[in-house]
Amino acid sequence: MSDAANEPTKEHSNSNTDHEGGVRWTAITISWSISVFLLAGVAEIMGGWLIWAAIRGNNGDKKPWYFALFGSLVLIAYGFIPCLQPMDEFGRIYAVYGGFFIVLSFLFGWMLDGNRPDVGDMVGCVISLVGVLVIMFWPR
Repeated sequence: MSDAANEPTKEHSNSNTDHEGGVRWTAITISWSISVFLLAGVAEIMGGWLIWAAIRGNNGDKKPWYFALFGSLVLIAYGFIPCLQPMDEFGRIYAVYGGFFIVLSFLFGWMLDGNRPDVGDMVGCVISLVGVLVIMFWPR
């Protein structure tokens, strides 16, 4: 049996991909992709924070054990969220997600714990977002 039988045909290809297999970036696919990155960031950070709050707490104020349990469930759900991305490249998706994660970590740290980012933090966030947007949208 030839390998051609196992290759996807045009009828089975994703409508959001171009003829070379890359994503056809439109306003909708860009919005979707960014929304998925933000959802993944919220899930990972909140899941991690819930576990942190139960195990370590802040200023000696530990949360009940079920915070850790719920945080663990959120982290399990987080593992599936990147699969919603329109891109097929695992490494590139996670690399780009890293930039979103940096920014969201500072924002959530500020909201949840009151740790306000300083100028260096904000400059680093801008640099990371510019970098990951280059990675994501560089013509290939």
